Amino acid sequence: MLLSINWLREFVPYEGTAEDLGARLTMLGLELEELKHPFAELEKMLVGYIAECDPHPDSDHLTVCRVDVGSETLNIVCGAPNVAKGQYVVVAPVGSSLPGGLAVKKARLRGQESNGIICSERELGLSDDHSGILVLNEALAGPFTPGKKAVDVMGLDTEVLELGVTPNRGDCLSIYGLAREVAVAYNLPLTLPKLDYSGVAANSRALETLRVEVENGDICPVYRLRAIEDLKVGPSPARLRWRLQAMGQRAISNLVDVTNYIMLELGQPLHSFDYHKVRGGVVRVAMAREGEKLVTLDGQERALTPRDITIRDAEGAIGIGGVMGALNSEIDSGSRAVLLEGAVFGPSYIRHTAKRLHLPSEAAYRFERCVDQGMNAYALERAALLIAKLGQGRVSAGCLELELKPWQGPLLPLRLARVEKLIGVPFKPEFCVRTLEKLGCGLKADPNAAKVDKAEGKEVWQVTAPSHRPDLEREVDLIEEVARVYGFENLPETLPMANRPLALAGQPESRFQFVDRVKGWAAGLGLNEVITFSFVGHKELDFLGAPEEGRIYLANPLTSELDALRSYLAPGLLNILRNNLAKGVNDLRIFEFANRFNKDPQSETTASEVMHLGLLLHGERFSTPWPQLAAEADYQDLKGLVEALCAKLGLGAPEFKKSEPALPWLAPGVDLHICGRPAGYLGRVKADLADAYHALRPVWLAEINMDLLYDLHRQVKVNHKPLPVYPPVRRDITVMAPRGLMAEEIMAVIRQSSPPVLENVSMVDLFEPENSSERNLTFRLTYRSAERTLKDAEVDKFREQVAENLTQALPVRV
Repeated sequence: MLLSINWLREFVPYEGTAEDLGARLTMLGLELEELKHPFAELEKMLVGYIAECDPHPDSDHLTVCRVDVGSETLNIVCGAPNVAKGQYVVVAPVGSSLPGGLAVKKARLRGQESNGIICSERELGLSDDHSGILVLNEALAGPFTPGKKAVDVMGLDTEVLELGVTPNRGDCLSIYGLAREVAVAYNLPLTLPKLDYSGVAANSRALETLRVEVENGDICPVYRLRAIEDLKVGPSPARLRWRLQAMGQRAISNLVDVTNYIMLELGQPLHSFDYHKVRGGVVRVAMAREGEKLVTLDGQERALTPRDITIRDAEGAIGIGGVMGALNSEIDSGSRAVLLEGAVFGPSYIRHTAKRLHLPSEAAYRFERCVDQGMNAYALERAALLIAKLGQGRVSAGCLELELKPWQGPLLPLRLARVEKLIGVPFKPEFCVRTLEKLGCGLKADPNAAKVDKAEGKEVWQVTAPSHRPDLEREVDLIEEVARVYGFENLPETLPMANRPLALAGQPESRFQFVDRVKGWAAGLGLNEVITFSFVGHKELDFLGAPEEGRIYLANPLTSELDALRSYLAPGLLNILRNNLAKGVNDLRIFEFANRFNKDPQSETTASEVMHLGLLLHGERFSTPWPQLAAEADYQDLKGLVEALCAKLGLGAPEFKKSEPALPWLAPGVDLHICGRPAGYLGRVKADLADAYHALRPVWLAEINMDLLYDLHRQVKVNHKPLPVYPPVRRDITVMAPRGLMAEEIMAVIRQSSPPVLENVSMVDLFEPENSSERNLTFRLTYRSAERTLKDAEVDKFREQVAENLTQALPVRV
């Protein structure tokens, strides 16, 4: 929404700067997106007075003018046919530039010196009119002073704030609505323009032969018509045209410009029908008929449905209610009488029609966010008077109206004690009352206030929400308004007290708490969390080779590249990798909690959602090499993360089995089993696929079923045992094994062949000789007895037994 500072000051006496106002409105929830200067290129233009005007001695169409610009009198050669002595004009002096970049320089035209340009509206960028120069004392009322800035004398809207308005604040889609916010913020008086009936003939009887019908109050709560006759179509006054231009609107004619002006000023969209094109003496608001077609004002034929609101006469549709008028009832240069429509339409109907027909008009934008029903009659009256004045016509003495659903604001309680509790700041009752009353609410003391409030001396009110604020539905909405006006930035920064009753102690951990704890674990290990879309593209899934079975297709995707729900987390994580690499971030350790989606005919939604944890490693193992050795992250890092997670959740050691076959994007791939159940996968992304995502080094990826881990974790029972008393004894054993033999198979044999005093076995080193089919794996065996200290001799026997069993069970050497 655009807010002109000059226009705002017609409603509230705001004297501050545009920058200060933008900052204050931002804190009120109306974010300043940009401060515009629509006429910045005219800042150097001056008001000039033509003191002398003589024919050029060497030209039939040029005139030599002596123009007073305050500090000096300039000699300017002008070729406009309407230039004359005694005119006040706009002068572009030497050194300025016209809109479009044309620099104004000294010139000599047929022997006569020219020190500037007397401008037309087109040269000033105000319209396409270049039939002659702009004469200020013909377009404006004055007074005029030579040398003054033209933008000030012309009353141009030189400062315009572009504000972001949230969907629930339809009341702020007008100058008056924003002026209300300014009045509240700065405690200023707010005034509406007075309805000026002077010079307007109100003896039109055009409405006597018309009647209004509305199908039901849900589609149109209120509908009003005024008629204006004997009109003359022409351009709007200069100030109105220039103001519309500053607000991003194109001036069309006096009859059309008024409706746009009132919409911007008061937030009420209006529409004008040519009175003589309405057939049968009836205007009816009703739903369209199936298969009905209508040519709208943009010349496009639109196919309508029974969910579209239409404005109809006795023979058919003459407009799409709240969206756009029809070509068969438009105002044109031959129009002499208009029917002016002021209505409120059902927001959901307008939104459906505007989206379906791709007609995002300014009117539809306001109707779908709720238009102020209480302002409807005033806006229609003001527009009718302006049209009658500008078109020199006669306005109807009355108004045809049907209000099937009169506005009735909800009656909301407001307790001062509740205000202070939620906001955390003590408030004076006067501040709450003043704030809500300036916002348009009605307040009165609540006779049914609770005794506890009366005992504490805290006021309780009954608040009636105004018609322009349908979003005020509960007490907390009113409290938010008080806090908003007080200023969120003024609230003290204090941590809220978190009270957890003792009765909740020992209860099972919720799914949210479980996920939050695992996120804390991941962050503690140096992983960074990422969040990706739930949508992916079928092309990307096909590129990775993901199975098509179970995919969920989107009937109405946001884009063609996001036409499926993700069945794996890999696409999103790999895209995060590509984006980071493009920005120069080469070392990544990231994780993501997200749902995977698959078809499930048995589900109520025909889809299953399973929470997974995705892990991705790329680049250096450590963020800084010192004091660690520089090394790339590899499979052991990824495997270690999974083992650490299982240990954290008390699930025991996970099992890793080589995938046969592996997922299409992994080489190699490993299946993960936890407590004997399939729990996910991990592995290295294929080199050619990693290259497609611009990976510089190997990419290690894992996905773990966290719904399964949550269920398993809830079944874990905590057992206590005494701490070991006797010292451990460790022995290392190096096994030379074929490259295809997995370390887990070797460790399984070690566990089977060892006595109960074997406390732990882990791989501590790996060496792969070049040009050899074998690799050397070193394992550390830890022995400990709970009853005595073990002797070296018996531990050596245990190790020898392990070595013998390994060579017998596996093709290895020790």
